[in-house]
Amino acid sequence: MVSLKMKLSYGLGALGKDYACAIVYIFLMYYFTDVLGLAPAFVGTLFLVARMWDAINDPAMGMLVDNTRSKWGKFRPWILIGTILNAVTVVGMFTKPEAFTGKSLYIYISIMYILWGMTYTIMDIPFWSMIPSLSSDKKEREQIAVVPRIFASLAWLSLGSFGLPLIAYLGKGNEARGFSLLSLGIAVIFIFTSILTVMNVKEQVVSKKASEKINLKEAFKLILKNDQLVALIGTVLMFNLMAQISGGVAIYYFKYVVGIEKLFSVFTGFSGLAEIGSLLMFPILSSKIGRKKVFFLACALPVVGFLMLFFSGVIAPGNATLVAISGIVAKLGSGLTLGISTVMLADVVDYGEFKFGSRNESVIFSVQTLLVKSASAVSGWLIGMGLSMVGYVPNVAQTASAVLGIKYLMIVFPILLSICGYVIYRKYYKLNGDYYDEIVETIRVKREIEA
Repeated sequence: MVSLKMKLSYGLGALGKDYACAIVYIFLMYYFTDVLGLAPAFVGTLFLVARMWDAINDPAMGMLVDNTRSKWGKFRPWILIGTILNAVTVVGMFTKPEAFTGKSLYIYISIMYILWGMTYTIMDIPFWSMIPSLSSDKKEREQIAVVPRIFASLAWLSLGSFGLPLIAYLGKGNEARGFSLLSLGIAVIFIFTSILTVMNVKEQVVSKKASEKINLKEAFKLILKNDQLVALIGTVLMFNLMAQISGGVAIYYFKYVVGIEKLFSVFTGFSGLAEIGSLLMFPILSSKIGRKKVFFLACALPVVGFLMLFFSGVIAPGNATLVAISGIVAKLGSGLTLGISTVMLADVVDYGEFKFGSRNESVIFSVQTLLVKSASAVSGWLIGMGLSMVGYVPNVAQTASAVLGIKYLMIVFPILLSICGYVIYRKYYKLNGDYYDEIVETIRVKREIEA
């Protein structure tokens, strides 16, 4: 039984972690292009190149965590180390040295962004990898998985709603200074909350069939031979691309297409509230109607929400109520996605133990970190290259082609990606119902025999 103190400490860790993540995913593209004046095509390419390295870096980190043996367990030491390193990097990335301009600024930003990705991996993989070790009970695991997701959504909600006004207040007319001070405050919160997690969240489930020490080549084999993990990769990648593209282009959409920048905070604020609400409902819905139907809702609601945003832009583009409702409907689905995908990853760990005799939590959960960052990279590249191709110019009225391009990125792409995610799930993922229950029972019996 996982205590309330442990759940809250785990949730607070996610709050600080996702503040440090949200400032990057919500504002970094805008900060690079409109504040620092970097070329959108360069920024998009940087995002993509950095993630190519993560294809090696993230599974390697998962392997390193799985091979860790310490009195603090195999997760918590890396959470603390990664937090400190990533907090320093976040501040460095949002603080422009006065001496750097032109080529030197491009080099500095490139180094800091790549370091951010590497240090985020050190902390994020062990953080989420803990879930299967906290409980082996299906219902309790669903409840545990929701707690950090709710706190993480609170971080995205508050930063999306109040980030721009807070940056303006802190900067007092200097947007670059505002970003720097905000990142410093986030770094302090990040370190404090991670310390709480490390002190209070401990492994509860330790299998006698613990993962053997593996090398990088074996880590890649573990990922590729687990057919349910591969199916989940395809599904979650579609969801992350949908979230990252719509989230990354939203500030451009409301600033240049709608022409009312304040609606960005309305959209993200109500979206965040809806996401938290659906996360709270996820365990109840999963119990009442089953995961398959929950998954359908997770895919269908974003389609409806973005269609509503499109029609609101045609009928009444400046109507805050319609914008808020569109965000609510879209993010009700996203909240369900966050809850169910986290639980599905934990289930895939069980499937790995059932089929191959090895759990390898961190190698499997390294896929989640890689997918989030890969989606960010691809979405950043699409946004950056797309803006350049349609003739986007920062801080001026946009051409008709630029406006149309931003509309496609904000509305059409997310709808198509959500549909693709559902198709992959229906066709390839099978860890549901009686089959998964049989897997859990088989593992339980084996553990009793081994004990």
